[in-house]
Amino acid sequence: MKRFYLLLLSLLLAVTAIADPQYEEHLHLEPLPQGLLLASFNFKSNATLQSFEQQHFRYIPRSLGQILQHASTKELHLRFSSGRWDAESWGARPWDGTKEGGTGVEVWAWIEAATSEEAFLRWTTLNHALSGLFCASLNFIDSTRTTRPVHTYEPVGDHSNTSLPSLHLLHGTLPREVVCTENLTPFLKLLPCKGKAGISSLLNGHKLFDASWQSMSIDVRPVCPENRSGCIVEMEQTVDMVLDIERSKRPHDNPIPRPAPVDQLICDTSKPYSSPDACFPMDMSSMQSWSLSDVFGRPIKGSCLANDIHGDRSESVCIRVPYEHLIYTSVGSVERKDLFNSHRCYVLPENDAFGMVLPQQESQAVMPRPSPPLYASRSFTGHGQERGGVKILLTNPSSNATVSFTYFETLPWFMKPYLHTLKAQIATSPSYFQEDIIKSIYYRPALDRQRGTQLELQISVPPASTVRLTYDFEKAILRYTEYPPDANRGFDVAPAVIRLHPNSTDPSSKAVYLRTTSLLLSLPTPDFSMPYNVIILTSTVIALAFGSIYNLLVRRFVGAGEVESFSLAETKERIKGRVKGRFRVLIDRFSNKEKKTQ
Repeated sequence: MKRFYLLLLSLLLAVTAIADPQYEEHLHLEPLPQGLLLASFNFKSNATLQSFEQQHFRYIPRSLGQILQHASTKELHLRFSSGRWDAESWGARPWDGTKEGGTGVEVWAWIEAATSEEAFLRWTTLNHALSGLFCASLNFIDSTRTTRPVHTYEPVGDHSNTSLPSLHLLHGTLPREVVCTENLTPFLKLLPCKGKAGISSLLNGHKLFDASWQSMSIDVRPVCPENRSGCIVEMEQTVDMVLDIERSKRPHDNPIPRPAPVDQLICDTSKPYSSPDACFPMDMSSMQSWSLSDVFGRPIKGSCLANDIHGDRSESVCIRVPYEHLIYTSVGSVERKDLFNSHRCYVLPENDAFGMVLPQQESQAVMPRPSPPLYASRSFTGHGQERGGVKILLTNPSSNATVSFTYFETLPWFMKPYLHTLKAQIATSPSYFQEDIIKSIYYRPALDRQRGTQLELQISVPPASTVRLTYDFEKAILRYTEYPPDANRGFDVAPAVIRLHPNSTDPSSKAVYLRTTSLLLSLPTPDFSMPYNVIILTSTVIALAFGSIYNLLVRRFVGAGEVESFSLAETKERIKGRVKGRFRVLIDRFSNKEKKTQ
């Protein structure tokens, strides 16, 4: 009997441990070539599905949870990005591109609704609520900026087969949105420690938005076991940035770079023109020393949720450097080495600050990153204000494997492509037919001022080949009220999304996402000073016409002989008489007042 109670107690403890909400955070640091540093922050929290539906929030913030419940959103993905990831120099994207968004703001969600119209209404409600929560312009995502992808996105969460038919996928972008500190502050407030402790204390707006590339993401999805018992709602927040170490180490009060003194220069003697009179400075960016306080402006302020039994303190900070590099950390931290992946992970002290210092290394070598499976670039072609073209270059670096992927593009309604001009050809092998490259096309044409153009292509690129896609488009004429304040700058076109299909022979492989850069479209711009000129010209003409007609109607014309002769002496006498008469009237009035007072 005693064994039975012990077994029952252990089962209850196990179920309680599974059902309890959990929170964990990790920071991954990795030096890149040319003196750059990749920093990836990851925050993961969860709650049981039952407690989430009953609005019992602990680690998942109530502000976001109630928005998702009100809009019937079962899965949400939100991205804030700026800059460009240099795949040729930095290698593959972090998280295989799944946590990355296009330039500006990108959001897509699975919304439960009975009809498409109801789903769009809830989609509008969701964007308006997120706009107020994150201080962003998400409320401008209307029908012209909303699409419904067919092949590009798939649900990441575990949804039941009965609920999948009622889920509607909606996708929206704002490539013009500028990501700034106003978006970072509400992002940090969603964390349990609000950026006051843990690795989130390193997130400084001055450092984050001075990065060469940065991306913030929020993912909310349901996670269920195979028997669908004990489902949880998982919320994952990530911040990825590429920092210039030398620029980050400059002080805030004097950020202007200055050349080093002559006696501190290290000359590169391998140059053929090196001499005692000529010194070519050696690139010391990869060899310079740095610390967390230098790069982020502060150390890590202890461990987040150190006294909470549900907080995970295991290996919060990891760095990927060669094994021979020296690393100094604060007292109290615990180091764990992974010799296979050259990772060094550290457990943060509970209440003390954590610092990390990498002294100047003798070798400039950095750990090589995996190369991306595909290189993509997109640009405009043509000239003039009436028509133009788009050119996409897709390069497969593999020498023995064919790459298959989905190319998804969202175009504004005033950019009208000609689908019959779509051409695909391989620069190195012109013998390939277009049907061998483009397997299928999903095209949804635009409607003026109602929706944009949606284009999804299933493409296959042979090994060691570059595919060139081209098509022509026509530029529409906008109303003068539809132009932004800086109309001559142009209109931003959202980046294209590329989803590489997972390997069917490898069950552990996952989809990889890439995004091109955004484009700047120049449209015919009217002269906005013309209304002012028209108003001034019209007012002048009316004034001249009215004055002339008024003079003709009011002025009395007489003959020259009827005009009395003009005498200066008589005019002076007449004026003096009128002035004297006025003075007499005033004197009489004043004398009458004195008599009445007496």
